[in-house]
Amino acid sequence: MNEESLQLEGKHSVLEALRADQTIERLFVLKESKDSQIQSILREAKKHHVMVDFVDKERLDHMAETDHHQGVICKLAAFKYAELSDMFDNSEKSGEPPFFFILDGIEDPHNLGAIIRTAHQAGAHGVIIPKRRAVGLTATAVAASAGAVNYIPVARVTNLVDTIKELKDRGMWFVCADMDGTTMYDLNLKGSIGIVVGSEGNGVSRLVKENCDLIASIPMKGQIDSLNASVAAGVLAYEIVRQRLTA
Repeated sequence: MNEESLQLEGKHSVLEALRADQTIERLFVLKESKDSQIQSILREAKKHHVMVDFVDKERLDHMAETDHHQGVICKLAAFKYAELSDMFDNSEKSGEPPFFFILDGIEDPHNLGAIIRTAHQAGAHGVIIPKRRAVGLTATAVAASAGAVNYIPVARVTNLVDTIKELKDRGMWFVCADMDGTTMYDLNLKGSIGIVVGSEGNGVSRLVKENCDLIASIPMKGQIDSLNASVAAGVLAYEIVRQRLTA
């Protein structure tokens, strides 16, 4: 599947996609447009909790694959998102305490796909991503997961901090990957746990980090100061796997 097949352009096409409740990854609308159909699109987007990016005409023209974007372009998700309840169902079926990945601002679709693949292979029960300032289930991310999206639920939430608090109320606790933390081998990472991994450039955001219970660092001996996000997620995940196997 390619990216082009996932882009819709023009007021009628986008409005019908919204009314049909298709999973829309991103919606781009001409800023300050007073067009009545554009206003209808915005009302539908609000009804379906779709995030809207208001952009100038130059950007829309650059994004467009046709000459008829009419001030609106949307990108459809390449795969249907799951719910948090699906992840707890997975945990219950496996007979294991919940094990989730929370990704804070991953922008590279190849990294997202790789992390989803690692999460599945490590026995995690779900992956959570934010709606804003992060890549979603684009065709590239789905392809990079090598089929893992078919086996592990991926949920997209409006606010990661609120989601972490909700999951804490359900008995989970969270470990954040950060080079300033305690060496992961010195931490107890058993039980109902969520791994929090930040973006390649900025790491885990301050508010998300403040709501984590532990901060884990990965021992490194090289001259550069960080690992690729998908590699860091994998290393920390398999320390959790190791501890679960020795429980």
